[in-house]
Amino acid sequence: MEMDRRMVIGLMTSAGLMPGVALAATGASALTAEWTGPYGGIPPFDKVKIADFEAAFDAAMTAQRQEIAAITQNKAASTFENTIVALERSGQEMERVSTLYGVWSGGLSTPELQAIAKRLSPKLAAFGDEINQNEALFQKIKSVYDRRATFKLTPEQDRLLWVTYNGFVRSGAALTPQAKARVAEINKELSVLFNQFSDNLLHDEEQVLYLSKDELPGVPDGFMASAAASAKAAGKDGLYAIPNTRSAMEPVTTFCTNRATREKVWRLFVNRGDNGDQWDNNALIKKILKLRVERAKLRGYKTHAHWRVENAMAKTPENAMQLMESVWPAAVKRVHEEVADMQKVADAEKAGITIEPWDYRFYAEKVRKARYDLDENEIKPYLQLDKLVEGMFWAASQSYGFTFKKVAGLPVFHEDVTTYEVLRDGKVSGLFYFDPYARKGKRSGAWMNAYRSQSKEDGKPILPIVSNNSNFIEAAPGEPILISWDDATTLFHEFGHAIHGLSSNVTYASLSGTSVARDYVEFPSQVNERWLSTPEVLSRFALHYKTGEPMPAALLEKIKKADTFNQGFGTVEYLSSALIDMKLHLAGDADIDPDAFEREELSKLGMPKEIVMRHRTPQFAHVFSSDGYSAGYYSYLWADVVAADCSEAFAEAPKGFYDQTVAARMLKYILSVGNTIDPAEAYRQFRGRDADPKALMRARGFA
Repeated sequence: MEMDRRMVIGLMTSAGLMPGVALAATGASALTAEWTGPYGGIPPFDKVKIADFEAAFDAAMTAQRQEIAAITQNKAASTFENTIVALERSGQEMERVSTLYGVWSGGLSTPELQAIAKRLSPKLAAFGDEINQNEALFQKIKSVYDRRATFKLTPEQDRLLWVTYNGFVRSGAALTPQAKARVAEINKELSVLFNQFSDNLLHDEEQVLYLSKDELPGVPDGFMASAAASAKAAGKDGLYAIPNTRSAMEPVTTFCTNRATREKVWRLFVNRGDNGDQWDNNALIKKILKLRVERAKLRGYKTHAHWRVENAMAKTPENAMQLMESVWPAAVKRVHEEVADMQKVADAEKAGITIEPWDYRFYAEKVRKARYDLDENEIKPYLQLDKLVEGMFWAASQSYGFTFKKVAGLPVFHEDVTTYEVLRDGKVSGLFYFDPYARKGKRSGAWMNAYRSQSKEDGKPILPIVSNNSNFIEAAPGEPILISWDDATTLFHEFGHAIHGLSSNVTYASLSGTSVARDYVEFPSQVNERWLSTPEVLSRFALHYKTGEPMPAALLEKIKKADTFNQGFGTVEYLSSALIDMKLHLAGDADIDPDAFEREELSKLGMPKEIVMRHRTPQFAHVFSSDGYSAGYYSYLWADVVAADCSEAFAEAPKGFYDQTVAARMLKYILSVGNTIDPAEAYRQFRGRDADPKALMRARGFA
């Protein structure tokens, strides 16, 4: 998942107002000051004090107001340079404090920060609208846009002008004063609701089950050792801590032979935000949906979905729905086949059960073992987190020429974080921060952040600084961290976003790296997942944690043969979430009970009873903790069509995924260009044609 500060803060959604970054001093000024030190400046994580955030934001807003005033009060005729470039350069102090605030919000949230966020969120939302609705500023932008043919702009300058103008229009800059005022009020209300949704979800995700050894039979030894160490640290010696995270839920529901335990752990996880208590998110969701549709109509759109998708590759929600609905029947059919296979195993064992959601992973492993002589426990001893990190670095070096060199002494926001100098062709091309472990105050999931976006305005190169953030469970002291195949895939996925950011080679920061359409930004990262399963990576870096021996060729072959196994489950789990997201936002002014809507719409779709949505509505942070992926969770599927087609380009090449000719085209036409070109055209330049939708069906074994 690609995450930028606009998703974290819900602020300044128009293009050009939050481009890249750049930060170092004391107190609040440390959060807004220009970055100092090596690499053109580095984030001053060691100077951050939570209590300074409010004053720092106040100072940053004052500074940007002055910068905007300088643009609007300029008596000279509006030009690309004195208006668009000046706007691009404004708000650097806001960029810097927003970067740090986003890191603390996502990775180190505390009650103190949450209290500050409640006060900051509406203030920041109002400030974003103050700029987006600035009539004098918009008229200057419009003047340049209307006369763009007279300025002899480069293609990138023309793109920046379009992105800036379009962003202001979409934010409501051309509305009546009354409509502008109401949009601003809605944005303030939404910012508060987003913040509360996130706090509620974080509360539920911080709950821990403490179970006895007898309740966890069959769970791998490494996981048990880690769970015992965590319980002991919490004063629960003799018990085992099962945090309410996906990284804990999946191993238990996959391997635990105690069905009651599987159900208990599963229910705790799938009911996050939906327990009818003070942390229940359903009432918040109702308000968010109502406010979104009202705002969309004020802006001239039928629904929030129509507003959100307009600038994406899909263009309309109907196009997105068409793609999802074309895949859904084949995926459901495959699920029924998978369930039938699992039920046969359960019946043969005389288990006396029918498959339920907490049984799916458990019996799927049994089927995989029987069909392919392969199970997760056979693979997992070879999947050491540290070695796989080496593997993803190696793959990036072979394909794109990157090398990653661990560097000590840089300030970090937590001791878990490791920093790397990134080089290509012998020159430093950026920094990479890696934050792998789950901890209290860290939101769930995995994501990439851009601390600073690449740019080279005025010939001054600014190096990108990016991070990957995960929630792996730390191992017991002296033991390696062994992860699942799914978690390894996610590791490579997020690293694909990092590579995208590090590969950027554009002039203007707001067009840099991953600042592209939601349903396109996931495509390079989904392609990067494919490097994990290549024999070149597995034979070198999938090393047994006890013997150090590489994964045997026979096991590699089993993994390859089982490549499309359980694709029904994976597709339906994801696609049900994407469909409900879109249906919620196409429902218009309807009075929606989120739980009832989810239940009824899934029933209409024929959702298999043995699966739940990957993200049930009350815990759907992609959609309700910001506007980020709202009416946009379909993006992963849309991008996967492009990714599947792109992967075939590699697979068809003489050297497969390590073919330098295809990799060079990927770098030139996709990874380096950011948002300087329309994504569809960028892909045509890479592939010579549009992506073939049938490639996705082939990749998932549904053809």
